[in-house]
Amino acid sequence: MYMEQSDEPRRQVLLSGASGFVGRRLATVLEVLGWRVVCVTRDARRARRAWPERTWLEADLTRDADVRRALQGCRVAYYLVHSLAEESPALIEREHAMADTFLRAAEDAGVERIVYLGATAPQGPPSVHLESRLEVGRVLRSSDTVPALELRAGMIVGYGSASWQIVRDLAARLPAMVLPRWLQTRSQPVAIDDVIVALATGARFPLDSSASFDLPGPEVMTYRETLLRTAELLGHRHLVTLDVPVLSPMLSAQWIRLVTMADWSVARELVQGLTSDLLARSDTYWQLIGHPPLLNFDRAVRRALEDEAHVAQPTQSLSARALESLVDVVAG
Repeated sequence: MYMEQSDEPRRQVLLSGASGFVGRRLATVLEVLGWRVVCVTRDARRARRAWPERTWLEADLTRDADVRRALQGCRVAYYLVHSLAEESPALIEREHAMADTFLRAAEDAGVERIVYLGATAPQGPPSVHLESRLEVGRVLRSSDTVPALELRAGMIVGYGSASWQIVRDLAARLPAMVLPRWLQTRSQPVAIDDVIVALATGARFPLDSSASFDLPGPEVMTYRETLLRTAELLGHRHLVTLDVPVLSPMLSAQWIRLVTMADWSVARELVQGLTSDLLARSDTYWQLIGHPPLLNFDRAVRRALEDEAHVAQPTQSLSARALESLVDVVAG
């Protein structure tokens, strides 16, 4: 297994959100690359049962003392936490406060950089959820002493992704599908493998000051196309669809509630954010890190479905292809 070579002591990185969909995959890759990973979670006992080989630290990131304790000795800090539990405008204020607490503690701890996984900015007015994600990015990038790398992604295709779960459930469970007008909005779905490559590379990406990059997938697709192509990959070749001119995102969320296994509050927030195109400003980051051609949507879906089929022991790290790519990028 590849281990990044270094004459310096093993470097320490803080990974918040380490038990989540992205964090649990990223932890393994960072360890392969030679980092000592401190995994932060609200429930360390539960996390240790699932991943006993990892170093777990229980912390509440809304508490200044917990954040400062967690960041001690860390050179890089990953910020992978956000709330999907509500749509109240107060969410933006709370997310702002939590990000500011994290940033000030990072400054005092001598952290060299923060890497944040944010969300693609919509081309129209953002939902409360998307605005909170963008606000966190603005806060983390505001320091004069600790640069932050904000990487923005839209729908991440992978087993465990809330947005992917909704698409997968709708495509799998409905013999017929009502397609409201907002499903004509466009996005650039990206495979979890490629997102992990981007994040892991972010720990050593040249960064003199804060920067923000988008992580687009290789295809521009409407949400209608994501549903129909997923249905086809699931073997539902004769899915009946009916376009309707009106069906608000809130009414759609109620409809989705009856079909998907995704948490209702999560589904509601995600659907509220689908009223405008979510398109990347550019694919500059992929070029800068020398990442090879990205997984297309069909391949990303197939891998997600393979992980789901092995739910007892899902693949929580990268595919061999993505890990090889990451090694090449870092080594180069």
